[in-house]
Order: sequence, then structure tokens, then C-alpha cells
Amino acid sequence: MHGLGNDFVVLDGRVSEISISPAQAKAISDRRFGVGFDQLLIIRPAVQPGADVFMEILNADGSAAEACGNGTRCVAALMMDESGNDTVKIETVAGVLPATRNDDGLVNVDMGPAGLQWSDIPLATASDTLHLDVESGPLRDPVGVNIGNPHAVFFVDDAEAVDIDTLGPQLETHAMFPERANIEVVSKLGPDKLRMRVWERAVGITSACGSGACAVGVAAFRRGLISRRSEIVLDGGSLFIEWREDGHVLMAGPTATAFHGALDASLMAV
Repeated sequence: MHGLGNDFVVLDGRVSEISISPAQAKAISDRRFGVGFDQLLIIRPAVQPGADVFMEILNADGSAAEACGNGTRCVAALMMDESGNDTVKIETVAGVLPATRNDDGLVNVDMGPAGLQWSDIPLATASDTLHLDVESGPLRDPVGVNIGNPHAVFFVDDAEAVDIDTLGPQLETHAMFPERANIEVVSKLGPDKLRMRVWERAVGITSACGSGACAVGVAAFRRGLISRRSEIVLDGGSLFIEWREDGHVLMAGPTATAFHGALDASLMAV
């Protein structure tokens, strides 16, 4: 499945147990010898009362991730198609995330409250998250936000002109981010409309990042650039973000299924 080209392999582990090692995840993520994905999502039985399913998230390098906005929307769409309902609650290690299908067909997920304290991100030292002392090349003075996972949002005049392929991995592993960080580069296109490019932690450049778009909406409002509702234009298309006054961040966008199938046993023999 994918959300604006941010793509996922979704495995159903509700009936029979599925265990994926980091090496197996890396093998499946290989776009020539495996299937290819930005994140691997495993649907499991819910643990917390009120949740419909639990979603485990693995990055392309085999590491675990706490949150994945577009992945949550894809699993929510899958579960709503299965149940015939237009609401579902997806449990992750970051919490239980309610999702709905809008009248326009877009899937909307409540990503929970944004973390704005330095310890929420987390950062290596106590800092003002509205102006972090982090820079590399032309990128400096980012906003730190946690949307279930850490983000550093850099505002520039022209996001297209930034060499994010070079600067992204340098900033992801900056000493300020003990758990590494997702790196967003953002420029303003118009009233409440922003252009975002992203380097995802443990993945690299992706065509979209749901939690990143949420972080951008929060960071831009905090900097006084937009209102609480915004359109974030990514490489793969637009996501629509609302940062409510209660602190919760809502994200809406499309989802798509590419194919259904079964993994060959050779991929699991790593």
C-alpha cells in the first residue's frame, strides 16, 4: 500500500504469529531482490482496550519506529474496508490513534498531541524547541517537534534548492538527537500552503511522510507562518493538517493498494 508514494508492505499477523527479524525486514525492503518499502507494517491483535488492531512498524534498515502517519492511514483504510465501518482505532507504541474516512474518501487520523518540550523530542540537552542550535550547510535554526517520533523542521526560501540527499543524513545523526531525527525542509507557497521535502530517519528520502507533515504544520504555526489548518505539498502530493487547540494533530490524505500476495519463503530464510 502507499500514501502519496510513501510505500508499505503490510503483513497480517492476527491469525498466525508473524515474527520479522531486522535482517528479514532489510531483505524484504530491497527494491531489486525483495519487494521494497519505506516501512514494514505488521497488523497484530490489539492490546489496549478500545483499540481494533495493533500496528508494529519497522523501517527499511530493520529498526523499529514509533509512529508512521501514512502507514496508519493505510492500515486504517484496510481495516475499514474489511469491517465496512468508517471509523477504526489503530494501536501503536505511540498510543491509540483514531481514524475515520471522510466524505471525500480521504482517510483522516488523529496523531495525538504534539510533543513540544525538549525532553519530548528528545534532545541531548535542554533547549528551546522553537529555535534549535542545529545547522549544516544552509540549514539552520530548526523547530523541534515530536509526533510519536522526533522531527527537526527547517524553514528555507526554496525547499527545491536544498541538497537534502547530502544534508539529511548529517542532520539525522546530529549530536542533538540521541534517537536520531526525521529532517524536513520547508518553504511557503501561499497562505496556509507549504512545500515540504523530507529525509526520513533510517529510510532516506521518501515521497511523503505523514508524521513529518504533521510536524511541519505544528512548527509553521508556532513560527507564525500559517493558521492551524494547512495544506502540505510533498513530492507525492498533498496532505491536509489541522493542529487543534487541544494539541492534537489531525492528518487527512489518500491511500492506495498496489497488490495483495504472499512473500516467497526465500525472503524469510535470511
